[in-house]
Amino acid sequence: MHRIPTLILAFLMFALFAVQADAAKARHHPKRQPREHAVQTTVVTAVEVAQEGSLRSAWVQYGPGGALEARAVVEGGACPAIFVDLHDLAMERRASADAKFPTLCTAVLPAGTKQAAIVFPLNRVPPPRADAGEAAWDSWGKEEFGLSRPGPKSSGFEWLEWSNALRAKARFDIIPLALPTPDPQRILVLGDTGCRIKGKALQDCSDPEKWPFPQIAAEAAKLKPDLVIHVGDYLYRENACPAGFAGCAGTPFGDNWPTWDADFFAPAAPLLATAPWVFVRGNHEDCDRAGPGWLRLLGPLPVDASCAAHLAPYSVPLDAMNLVVMDNADAPETSITPDMVPVYRQEFASLATAKAPTWLLLHRPVWAAISGPLGIPIGGNQTLIESIGTSGIPSPVALMLAGHIHTFEAINYANHVPAQIVAGFSGDALDSTPSDLKGTVFQGHSGVTVKDGLSLPGFGFLLMTKAADGWQIDVYDVHGRIERQCQFASGRVDCPNSH
Repeated sequence: MHRIPTLILAFLMFALFAVQADAAKARHHPKRQPREHAVQTTVVTAVEVAQEGSLRSAWVQYGPGGALEARAVVEGGACPAIFVDLHDLAMERRASADAKFPTLCTAVLPAGTKQAAIVFPLNRVPPPRADAGEAAWDSWGKEEFGLSRPGPKSSGFEWLEWSNALRAKARFDIIPLALPTPDPQRILVLGDTGCRIKGKALQDCSDPEKWPFPQIAAEAAKLKPDLVIHVGDYLYRENACPAGFAGCAGTPFGDNWPTWDADFFAPAAPLLATAPWVFVRGNHEDCDRAGPGWLRLLGPLPVDASCAAHLAPYSVPLDAMNLVVMDNADAPETSITPDMVPVYRQEFASLATAKAPTWLLLHRPVWAAISGPLGIPIGGNQTLIESIGTSGIPSPVALMLAGHIHTFEAINYANHVPAQIVAGFSGDALDSTPSDLKGTVFQGHSGVTVKDGLSLPGFGFLLMTKAADGWQIDVYDVHGRIERQCQFASGRVDCPNSH
């Protein structure tokens, strides 16, 4: 971590306090002119610092138990400074740079944190090591700032003049971090966001009509959500762009930082700066695809040299609900994986002891629909249905949020199964799904049927806003316009037709 000399640190803490007092306003006014004798701080976004070649991305995410973690992707081996409620904390190295990825840094944010920012000193001369000693720091300060520290016999006035001159010359970039509210009122949900390049399935990544995720992220950030939930599938650029197809010419591919940046981090930057995230693992992040990169960058556990094929569920307790994040990346729809059936059976059964109400976040939905023969809606995940059997979903679960199917779906079931929302419509090529999902034929023998449900065409995302009697759900299109309004209340999702 870059350490900062004590006197400069004190001045920086004062500057950070002033900046973070209105961080949202500061992000809209990134270039502030310093006052005379003020620490020269520039409030910037992670994108702006990335253009300077040091910070590639920064964000805040929830982990097991609701632990809040700041992460930063940086060039070089040193992690930046992070200030939390005006205290200089150590940002540790989560993963060292290798042939595929830059350095990844992390810091756990204490519960109740009110201010946090990553700080980059803008030094003309590289500073010495933190333990280099007072003489080395004095020498560096003279070379960097052109100032000699007053001697032990100097007057208070001389020390004051020196400190004022030092404040005027010290320069920093400050990247405010998005912090949570324990009772989020506005929850944004999206999923399946990448641009597909695999075999003959090609999206035009340069055309926002064909791959709208950059536009979706920009429009979603304008809504200023308190929390963002990504229901999985981030990286779709799996193969090299074929010659002659201009829509992906020169794009990176495979599980590496250039591809992760192109498919997710760069387009998501404005939304990453707006609110903390919960990241669900998708099947595109299994160990045969982008699993190692996801576990490194976004995974909830420490980085391991091996790729974990499956992660145990974990909870993110919030005031209004308990989120349970389930990894079902390795649960195929059209066949049963016998080794995983007892694992998922135990994980679903454990939901009986979850805090109510629980929202279950999982990438692959258990019971959702696509278009079958003659336009009949069909679906269901055979592995998950075999795991659940006829016992259904334990009662603490009030809502299921998933992706995987590239559309928006809202489904109510006739059995003792909580309502389902599918939000896999935020970037990858869309799936064809009947608008009326009643009568969906599911695989397996769970006995679950659809009481009523619908799907909507087109790309988009949804915003869930707390209401007196539940949650209002606004389904947005890529231009930030509300396409449909739904309501989640009393265990149902209803989307009345406004026409």
